[in-house]
Amino acid sequence: MKFTTADIAAATNGTVADEHADVEIDGATQDSRAITAGQLFVPLVAERDGHDFIDAAVAEGASAYLTHKPPTSGVGVEVADTTAALRDLARAARARIPGPVIGITGSVGKTSTKDLLAGAMGQAMHTHASTRSFNNEIGVPLTLLNTPDDAHAAIIEMGSRGIGHVAELCSIASPTIGIITTVAAAHTGEFGSVDNIAIAKGELVEALPSSGLAVLNGDNPYVTPMADRTSAAVLTFGASSGCNVHVRSVSLDDELRATFVLDTEWGSVTATPSTRGAHMATNVAAAAGTALWLGATIEQVEAGLTNAVISPWRMEIGHTASGALIINDSYNANPTSMRGALESLAALSHERKVAVVGYMGELGPSEGDDHRQIASEIEAAGIEMIAVGTNLYGSDPVDDPASMLTELDPSTAVLIKGSRSAGLEKVAEQLLAR
Repeated sequence: MKFTTADIAAATNGTVADEHADVEIDGATQDSRAITAGQLFVPLVAERDGHDFIDAAVAEGASAYLTHKPPTSGVGVEVADTTAALRDLARAARARIPGPVIGITGSVGKTSTKDLLAGAMGQAMHTHASTRSFNNEIGVPLTLLNTPDDAHAAIIEMGSRGIGHVAELCSIASPTIGIITTVAAAHTGEFGSVDNIAIAKGELVEALPSSGLAVLNGDNPYVTPMADRTSAAVLTFGASSGCNVHVRSVSLDDELRATFVLDTEWGSVTATPSTRGAHMATNVAAAAGTALWLGATIEQVEAGLTNAVISPWRMEIGHTASGALIINDSYNANPTSMRGALESLAALSHERKVAVVGYMGELGPSEGDDHRQIASEIEAAGIEMIAVGTNLYGSDPVDDPASMLTELDPSTAVLIKGSRSAGLEKVAEQLLAR
């Protein structure tokens, strides 16, 4: 989104260091290594002080930058606090978006639902969506600021590490539609309980206007009661027959492509989305229902779901040179998402099935029981398990799982999954590079 430095100063209560230098910026970043010519550089102060990289950002093509220190080069806008200024400027960007702004939160499935919705809505209107998992107090403002000027709608992923976080993000993004994918045991080490997670995630529907829409998981006992926490209209999705968008007749092929029927008040459609795994069907239903409510035709929704571009390392399918199937689901893990991935692996017809599993983080006091329960379920499903980086699964971890997977052929399927800190995407890369 384009702003002049005078616009920026007005939105942030700042001052352009050179009153005669009124330049235009298009978009923003806090990473001096990722500057696109013409962007605004926002130096944040955390473990490192972003002000140390202003000169580098200007050299890479930043048109201007925020600063709470004396400008060193280029065109600076002096503000009291760069983080607060980023949020204020994002609010100004939000005010320019003419159509719906959709917030998405939940314990799992946020990014995949965002990607699917971008595909479905993109068939009917120019839609901007957050990149990767830009879902925190930095990523949400940057998503708004990088929304193209001609975009009609924006999709904002919202993460949370405690009660009040989603409410804070809503104060910046002012969503008109809110999607709650699910509530489950994830980040319980920070929230303390699943009940607290439900309180936090429900802040999204509380922020919606009465003219808006709350899109709720009708299968989840923590999410469905959130209908009482909003004045907006409510649309439910899930496998339960009473849901407004009902998923039924799910089947998987040998590469985990799911085909199923979506029954909606706008008609029924048989969908084969670009996601992999049966557990993704409810995310598809959430995206489809939202796009249909916004006016997309069922044909547009079907096409958008089929061609949606899914973010990396979410049930990503690859093959080794020897023909083995590799499922790279290494972006993150908690017991709920782990079970979904394991159910997909178990559903395959491959003779040999292997789960390379890493640490599931932020589970708090229950982490020991949670890891051992997953190990028990892996054994019961007849799946080989290789634990990496943790002994919480009840077996000795290995340092080099790829070296243990030497006999890979078309009869073998390997799932790779762990929390982000486990870095298991490297295992997938090693196997696929052979």
